Amino acid sequence: MQSFAVQGARRTVFGTGSSTSLPEEIKRFDARRVVVVMDPALSRTDFRDRIMAPLAEDGIEAVLFEGFESEPAPESADAGASVAREHEAELVIGVGGGSSMDVAKAVAMLARNSGPARSFIGLGLVRERPLPSIMIPTTAGTGSEVTFTAVFTMRESRSKGGINDEKMFPDTALLDPELTLGCPPHVTAYTGMDALTHAIESYTSRQANPVSDLYAMEAIRLIGENLRGAVYFGLDREVRSNMLLGSYLAGLGLAAAGVGAVHALAYPLGALFGINHGTANAVLLPYVMAYNAPGIMDRYAAIARLLGKECGGGSLRDAAFTAVDAVRELSGDIGIPATLEGLHIPVDAAPEMAVGALKVTRPMLNNPRPVGLEDAERIYRNAFGGNVHAGL
Repeated sequence: MQSFAVQGARRTVFGTGSSTSLPEEIKRFDARRVVVVMDPALSRTDFRDRIMAPLAEDGIEAVLFEGFESEPAPESADAGASVAREHEAELVIGVGGGSSMDVAKAVAMLARNSGPARSFIGLGLVRERPLPSIMIPTTAGTGSEVTFTAVFTMRESRSKGGINDEKMFPDTALLDPELTLGCPPHVTAYTGMDALTHAIESYTSRQANPVSDLYAMEAIRLIGENLRGAVYFGLDREVRSNMLLGSYLAGLGLAAAGVGAVHALAYPLGALFGINHGTANAVLLPYVMAYNAPGIMDRYAAIARLLGKECGGGSLRDAAFTAVDAVRELSGDIGIPATLEGLHIPVDAAPEMAVGALKVTRPMLNNPRPVGLEDAERIYRNAFGGNVHAGL
């Protein structure tokens, strides 16, 4: 019997209106002084008052930190940690998408661990347990509310890296579908494909196990059935709820089994060209699936069925590659470019990107099929030309 460990947020509250219980959740930690890390775009909307006003009414001293950007630099977390220490914060709240929650997790950690955020990039380098943290996602999404990773972009070296430590699992995840209703269609599209990538990669990873499989399979089904609706009928509460649940389950799958080559290959797109992580994953996902499929055809056939495709009449290989086509079809239906050319990335960047991707060792080693330098460059070149099934 396979051995495995499963972890995630220590407490999850899911349901419409659940975010209104934030003051009560804070009191579970006997905290009165908190830092709210909020996406700066959100802080310019009514989200700011929706989060901050109830805290003030309840006598909770909350200070807002919004000093970061999408694909944040590690110095953003350092700045947030300074705010937390000056405020003598007892708890950190992350509100927004993956960038907000990643910064919040790092701020909670740095508030109790001396040193700059850069010094913790790697695996298992955190010494002291972070401040308690509560994550409130507004996209469906990154799953960052239930993972132990905070990803940062080092712009001077044009690279990305993550702080990864089991001590950084959030204490509470508040999952309120109402908060995702205003998510714009294009953001809904690329964050939804990010969640689908988490689910597919955890289901096909070298660390996949019976529990992560349960999370991943249900996430694939929910996202496959609801992502188009969330993009084009964004005020449908049932669809939004299903997508948030799918994203959450995909995050649990990621936490339990890890991800693979899609993530490793996506990092250079963000570091070198500023492509947001969800879009990078979405564009590359079919090409990596086609590369992996010959070795795990049964799993890809299962993915095809979870995505609603009939696979009864053909071979196992046909069913496996039906999954590849189903993902590409879904991505195209919601407006994701089909190629790297569609992201305006120069084709001559493939060698540099391949070198960078191979440095993202944990996801690469977790990929079901080994990926060497030539393999990585070939996947990129196929993704430039739109040749999903070429030369694999």
